[in-house]
Amino acid sequence: MKKMEQIYEGKAKKVFATDDPTLVLVSYKDDATAFNGEKRGTIVGKGAINNRVTNHLMQILEKEGVPTHFVEELSDRETVVKKVSIVPLEVIIRNISAGSFAKRFGVEEGIVFAEPTIEFSYKNDELGDPLMNAYHAVALGCATWEEIDTIKAMAFKVNDVLKAFFKAVNVDLVDFKLEFGRTPDGTIVLADEISPDTCRFWDSTTHEKLDKDRFRRDLGGVEDAYSEMMRRIMGIG
Repeated sequence: MKKMEQIYEGKAKKVFATDDPTLVLVSYKDDATAFNGEKRGTIVGKGAINNRVTNHLMQILEKEGVPTHFVEELSDRETVVKKVSIVPLEVIIRNISAGSFAKRFGVEEGIVFAEPTIEFSYKNDELGDPLMNAYHAVALGCATWEEIDTIKAMAFKVNDVLKAFFKAVNVDLVDFKLEFGRTPDGTIVLADEISPDTCRFWDSTTHEKLDKDRFRRDLGGVEDAYSEMMRRIMGIG
């Protein structure tokens, strides 16, 4: 397979065409952003960690029956994935109150919910990814009701699988963002990434933050936290 021209560059990744029209190559960057791009920086080694962690978790999810866009890891930073059209919804699953949820509802961080919550935001950087409900998504043509039902079921399945996986490595999966894509035949698959950039991870014992919040909140030790999560997820050391 041959890497061709760059077709997209986002905040954390570049996407390249390949000589196979059904596949693209994703290259992960060390650039870090927060607050819709208002805060910018670099987390050394982040691209390699997020690439490897995402691929590992996607393969676990595939084995549990969740279809994903993953095809093959080429190197530390580059992975081949199925070419999909991204559904313009960010899907957020929350197991514990934190971040914008705690702020929005005026509650403390750390409340463990009896059952997970789900929310959607409209994937649009210019608008700041505003919250939306399923009726908005259908009205705007982002997804059909059938696709919404599929996405919700898949998101909760991802949560069940990953919560159990992370519990086994002494990490609480606080909340996380997912994105989904459509393959050419219309099949919905899990896309984008699952990493310390897109999830909140707390050590189950100490409640230490092991994710991008360390960058957002200037807590220090960002690279160490990402490395620690890779170590636990990949079973290194």
